[in-house]
Amino acid sequence: MVTPWYKQFWPWFLILLPLTVIIWSIVRIVILSHYSVSLVTEDYYKKGKGINIDLSKISVAEELAINASVASIDKTIEITLNKGQLEHYPALQATFAHRTLPDRDFKQMITANASGQYRILLDEKLQGPWFIELTPHDQQWLVQGRVTFPSTTSIQLMK
Repeated sequence: MVTPWYKQFWPWFLILLPLTVIIWSIVRIVILSHYSVSLVTEDYYKKGKGINIDLSKISVAEELAINASVASIDKTIEITLNKGQLEHYPALQATFAHRTLPDRDFKQMITANASGQYRILLDEKLQGPWFIELTPHDQQWLVQGRVTFPSTTSIQLMK
């Protein structure tokens, strides 16, 4: 007498192999949909066109001899602007972009004190590599650079 197929080992083993692949594929899809990686920008063409505009703004900053340095002290970021040929210290739009974590990016409008120091008070310390862009309110020029925080020494932007 032959035992029925559902009581034998090999049919269940052969069914279990594709079933395992299907289950792990579903688990992986669920995990990736909840924790997506956004290292590649969706509008790469527009970003590429924007690079040319940024380069012209950087050259305007170089012509005006504008540069900046950045340092961090605890939860405070200090930006020192060398205004070059500008008549006064303008209000700046400071953009901080993390290299790999876009949800931590932030922008802040900052003004200078009497000695030309700009200060940003944060809720928590910045850690790791950041890309910083400084532009005036009219966006005529741009100063940018990469800084790894925390940084107690002053780091020059646009070397």
